[in-house]
Amino acid sequence: MKPQHPYHKVASYEGKKEDIKKVVLLYSGGLDTSVLLKWLQDEYKAKVITLTLDLGQQHDDLEAIKEKALKFGAVKAVALDVKEEFANEYLAKGIKANAHYQGEYHLSTPMARAILARKAVEVAEKEGADAIAHGSTGKGNDQVRIDGYILAHSPNMKIAAPVREWGMDRKEEIEYAKENGIPVPATVDFPYSDDDNMGGITWEGGEITDPGLIAPEERFLTTYTLPKNAPDKPEFVKLEFKSGIPAALNGEKLSLASLIMKLNKVAGKHGIGTAQVIEDRLIGLKNRGIYEHPGLHTIIEAHRSLEKYVSTKVLNELKETMDIRWGYLCYGALWLDPAMDSINAFNDSVNEKVSGEVTVRLFKGQAAVVAMKSPNALAFASFNNAEGYNFNVNASAGFIELYSLQMKIANEIARKNKKKKT
Repeated sequence: MKPQHPYHKVASYEGKKEDIKKVVLLYSGGLDTSVLLKWLQDEYKAKVITLTLDLGQQHDDLEAIKEKALKFGAVKAVALDVKEEFANEYLAKGIKANAHYQGEYHLSTPMARAILARKAVEVAEKEGADAIAHGSTGKGNDQVRIDGYILAHSPNMKIAAPVREWGMDRKEEIEYAKENGIPVPATVDFPYSDDDNMGGITWEGGEITDPGLIAPEERFLTTYTLPKNAPDKPEFVKLEFKSGIPAALNGEKLSLASLIMKLNKVAGKHGIGTAQVIEDRLIGLKNRGIYEHPGLHTIIEAHRSLEKYVSTKVLNELKETMDIRWGYLCYGALWLDPAMDSINAFNDSVNEKVSGEVTVRLFKGQAAVVAMKSPNALAFASFNNAEGYNFNVNASAGFIELYSLQMKIANEIARKNKKKKT
């Protein structure tokens, strides 16, 4: 099949067919990588080693994915359990940054791409591979993230992204898979694709792609409960934070990975963390995605509230600005940029005081913070006089007079000018 615009490899890092004899393929078992496994063998005549990471996927069968890779020609299928590493070194940074991008997308996929690229380089160097291949499209963000991160870790590594060059659209990929007897989750009748890890499941394809259509969420959001079908009674969960990271759920001390995965099921039962977002992709296109991240959304809502409770007004204002910048850097394929390191250092400093207990009410798709306790909480307003902060109400009137002084003067001048004109 010839692409409408023939692809020419112009970047120095793009691997050429004649130079690639052994390649590490980032393999999820989805439509793109399933087709790609066969295509690399036929077109590149290369030996393919697949790499699949256990990131705490919420509905994938990793053993079945590994067996599928071997069945369809992989000379070796590598599967690595990186759940704890992903949680502690990536999602933890996202929690401290209240991770979000242009709405309530909590950036589960961009964070996963950072660890995926690093592990791909490690495996490729260990296996003596000539290149790393992935199934990212030429219209998406992941090509920028994966290529950029691979090169940041290994500047001389060659990369192959055949989806950019082969010219098949989704329907043609499905037909290619059918012709070659390759089972794939996407079909003409179910054109949706997802990325899955403990932080969230992201959905694209089909009606999701066109914002003018109502996406039939009932067809693909089947891992958890839709808000409309959630229980009619709320459930309360308590999260205990230590230096910005949740360490216990309802009194049970857990590793961050275990806590997120357990909370996914608890919050998912109540339809928490599902969002539709129209976002700006890196390559100039608008995109609608549908996201479900029940555990991470609950944690971030709790963390954001506790962080505000223990920080000053000035720090909270600055933190909100830095959180936005963090989100854009994470989404924008700059996880390894020194700017990100600096913001993470800032977040570590802010979160030294973010310790305490947060109670969250889960009900019909809403995670609402309803109570907080912290040894580092700053003064709060109440209607009794036993707060212990020696608040002098006599000072309030003088404060108001000075605080509102410029506003008063500005309005006086405006009135005088108005009289002059009349």
